[in-house]
Amino acid sequence: MREAIRLAGVEEERALLGPRDVTIRRIRDALGVRAFLRSGNLTVEGDPDAVREAIRVLTRLLDIVRATGDLTEEDVDSVIDRSPVSETGGQGIVRALDGSFIAPRSKGQRVYVEAMRNRGITMAIGPAGTGKTFLAVAMAVSCLRQGLFRRLVLVRPAVEAGEKLGFLPGDLAEKVNPYLRPLYDALGDLLEFTQIQRYRDQDVIEIVPLAFMRGRTLDNAFIILDEAQNTTPEQMMMFLTRMGRNSMIVATGDITQVDLADDQVSGLVDAQKVLAEIEGVSFVRLKMSDIVRHPLVQEIVNAYEHR
Repeated sequence: MREAIRLAGVEEERALLGPRDVTIRRIRDALGVRAFLRSGNLTVEGDPDAVREAIRVLTRLLDIVRATGDLTEEDVDSVIDRSPVSETGGQGIVRALDGSFIAPRSKGQRVYVEAMRNRGITMAIGPAGTGKTFLAVAMAVSCLRQGLFRRLVLVRPAVEAGEKLGFLPGDLAEKVNPYLRPLYDALGDLLEFTQIQRYRDQDVIEIVPLAFMRGRTLDNAFIILDEAQNTTPEQMMMFLTRMGRNSMIVATGDITQVDLADDQVSGLVDAQKVLAEIEGVSFVRLKMSDIVRHPLVQEIVNAYEHR
């Protein structure tokens, strides 16, 4: 989405943008939008909700400029601090169904979101509750709304099902639905149920067990591999090489919760060594301090790590 504000002249432009464009950079960082000035028009691009919020912030700041002739740092702080994303640490991604603005809430999460915005492949490693899956799905929904990708492909290894997957009743989606439930839960916070169903019917959102990825090439897709610690190195290589033109991959996992057989190496653990030097592949390591679920979750994770 793109919207613009018309500025009256050079003096108004200087006052609103701030020294060395500090004000507009602050808004870009806080709301996760792109902004540029051209021929007196200050244009904002990005996720529709983020653009609307940025325009609201800029309009309020412009009102102050026109009333006082200048902006102070306190003025800028005051207006941005009232933005919904300011409560969650900036870099807004997308608005949830309940009206809240999804944004990173810790230093590690901010690094994670920045990596997804700037790398073709991002691997997020960390304990339960750090937002690995939810932030990936939020970013995917934002990208779909902006038209950056044509579809979202959700992938998860069905480790427990093994070779018995084909004998389970129902179609492919029903067979793997229990393993993809966390991804559906995340989608359910961002999209109406009817919209999810419509996207699935139109193949805009596709659910795929890892075993069914072999031989495919996925163009114009945002691809999420959840529970990546339960892949073997061979499966991880197979998955990553499905990446087609104008696509991006986010793989998430907790390397302390590997469900593979004792003699099998985790593909996520192996990838940290094999892919460490490849530019365009980012590894983000989230910690207990990044846990954003109920406060007890952090204590439970800590207790089990130190038993």
